[in-house]
Amino acid sequence: MLQTIAIILLVLWLLGVLSAYTIGGFIHVLLVIAIIMILIRVIRGEKIL
Repeated sequence: MLQTIAIILLVLWLLGVLSAYTIGGFIHVLLVIAIIMILIRVIRGEKIL
């Protein structure tokens, strides 16, 4: 579940960076949350993908 959310957030971030209509800092906050969730999985020893 966390993996799916992290991937969705990363895709949304990339779309925000690549498009002219960015949402601003909100997308970057989502990216940070996705990275934190991935780090938590790595620390717990779970598979990332």
